[in-house]
Amino acid sequence: MPTYRAKLYRGSYYAVWSEQGKTKRAALHTTDQQQAKRSLIDFERQREAPQVSGGTVGDYVQTYLTYKASRVRDIVRLRGAWANAEPMFGYLRPDQITPELCEQYAAKRRKLGRGDGTILKEINVIRQALNWSNVTSARFEAPSAPPPRDRWLTKEEAVRLMDGAIQPHIKLYILLALATAARRGALLDLTWDRVDLKRGMIDLITPDETNRKKRAKSIPINDELLPELEAAAAAAQTDYVIEYGGEKVLNIKKGFAAAVKRAGLVDVTPHDLRHTAAVWMAESGTPFEQIAQYLGHSSSRITYQVYARFSPGYLRQAAKALEFYGKGSIGRGGA
Repeated sequence: MPTYRAKLYRGSYYAVWSEQGKTKRAALHTTDQQQAKRSLIDFERQREAPQVSGGTVGDYVQTYLTYKASRVRDIVRLRGAWANAEPMFGYLRPDQITPELCEQYAAKRRKLGRGDGTILKEINVIRQALNWSNVTSARFEAPSAPPPRDRWLTKEEAVRLMDGAIQPHIKLYILLALATAARRGALLDLTWDRVDLKRGMIDLITPDETNRKKRAKSIPINDELLPELEAAAAAAQTDYVIEYGGEKVLNIKKGFAAAVKRAGLVDVTPHDLRHTAAVWMAESGTPFEQIAQYLGHSSSRITYQVYARFSPGYLRQAAKALEFYGKGSIGRGGA
C-alpha cells in the first residue's frame, strides 16, 4: 500500500505517492493546508477501496467482509449477521434500500423471535459496508440499540453453573472465562502453545493481534484453573485448549445453554461470564487499571465508567459528606 502525502506544488496542494518506482501526484484542488489534509484522507480511501464489480448490496458487503476477515476479531459474527440479511437485501442496488424496506425486514425478524439488538447488528453490517465504500444512496431505518445487558453471576450461581456443566469442555470453558475475563472467540481460538503451565501464564493475544490489542499480553493462571488446565493438557488431542471429540469447538452456545438449564439459572449467556469476572474484580477492590488490562479496554476510564459502582468504596465518601444530624440523633428528638 503506497504512502500518500499532501505536498504544495505551484501554489496548490497535491496528493503525492510512489508507484512502481515512479512518483505520482493528483490534484487535491485546494490551497489550504488543513483542507488538503482532509482531502488527502478521502483520496486515499477512494484509491485503496477495492472496486466492486456488480454494484449490488451483496457485492459491496462481500467485498467488505473479505477485507475485514483478517482485521477484526469476530468475523464469524459479521458473516452470520449478513447471512440473515442477505435474502432480503443482497440482490438490491444500494439506492433501493429504503426505511420502509428496513422496517419490513425488522418485522419479519421479530416474528422469528429475534430481538432488536440482533436486527440492529444485521442492518448495520450493510450500513458499514456501504459507508466503507463511500456509497451514500441507501436510506436506512433500524431499531434503537437496546440497553446493555447487566447480568452477572454471584459466586453461588457460578458454582451451580459448574455443577450443571457435565461435559468437560464446557466446564473448562466456564473456568477459563471466569479466570481470564476473555471473550468467547479468544478462548475458542486459544492454543496450547500460548499456555505456559510452568510459569502459570496464558497468552491471549495471537502474533497478528499484538500491535492492535490493548489487553495484557499474559494473564496469570489462578489456583482453581491450573489443575484443570494440567488435566486438559494431558488429555489433549488437538492444538486447541477447548476441544470436543478430537476437534476444535466452533460454537459453545448449545452446550453452555444446557449447563445453564441444568443449573436452574435464567438468562445467562457465555458473554455474561466476562462481565461477571469484571464485577468480581471490582467488588474485591482490584485497581481499575488492572481490570482494564484483563478486559482489553483502551483506557481505565472506560472500565471505571462501567464498573465503578461495584467497587466497595464507590461514592462512600460522598455519602458520608451528606450526613448532618450526627450519629444516632435521628428520631431521638435532637438536642
